[in-house]
Amino acid sequence: MPHGIVLLLVFAAVAALGYVVAATLQAAVGERAAAPASGDGEGDSFAYAAFTTREKLARSRLLAGYGGFLALFLLLSLAGRGPVLAGVVALAAGILVSWVPVEILRRKRKRRLETAAAQVLDLASGLANGLKSGQALPASLEALSGRLPRPMSEEIAVVLREYRLGLDLPEALGRLAARVPCEDLTLLVGSIRLTQQAGGSLAEVLEKMVEMIRARTEFQAKLKAMTAQGRFEAIAMSLAPLFVFILLYLIDRPLMLPLVTTSIGWTTIVCDAVWVVIGFLIIDRIVTIEV
Repeated sequence: MPHGIVLLLVFAAVAALGYVVAATLQAAVGERAAAPASGDGEGDSFAYAAFTTREKLARSRLLAGYGGFLALFLLLSLAGRGPVLAGVVALAAGILVSWVPVEILRRKRKRRLETAAAQVLDLASGLANGLKSGQALPASLEALSGRLPRPMSEEIAVVLREYRLGLDLPEALGRLAARVPCEDLTLLVGSIRLTQQAGGSLAEVLEKMVEMIRARTEFQAKLKAMTAQGRFEAIAMSLAPLFVFILLYLIDRPLMLPLVTTSIGWTTIVCDAVWVVIGFLIIDRIVTIEV
């Protein structure tokens, strides 16, 4: 039997087996996602609920891992590698590719939290102005939900929805602080809860919170500008070996060719990559100042 037909049959068998496994796992994930969550809901909250659901994320991971596995298995098989080696390497690649959707959502969530943290000052200032004009706290939140940009307007809308459903407003604000882990927002919500419990002028407390948050924001901006050079140096030093390799490869290809055609060369590349990553993490840890 020709080698091409054998290769096609092997690939079809692997694809069919992978499809059965992926379909079974997807069905199991769907049943698990449809089951009611245990507990009070606080500990089972989904970190990426603003972007997707558990079921959709699991389906995306399965499809990404399965697609990466099939693509690499086909390429390695066409390159003349054995089915065992191709299957092992493709399986490892599929597992790595399955984490790509999670990493994409993690970056989206990080950008969303950073944007929301930057809007806490506008939230505190709007609440203080609304209370000084005679509005109640729920009315001030209602007005801000239509003026503030996303994502803070969406989070305030969730707070108001929970409040209308019977949840106490301080508790709803506490859930907001849990969804958006930001020190400024935690301090703001804590001051509101304490003032409502102990009594006092909430407008004056919020004015002081606005001044404090503004000072903290200015300090964080200065700190970020002061450490920008260190972060740039970390990136530049990490990319320097790659630029040097490309430059030497273009100037003297026979000299650099053994580095990518021999096992010793690839071992050297892997070791260098590990040390570069370690150096980048060390420099990044040095220039990251937590206050």
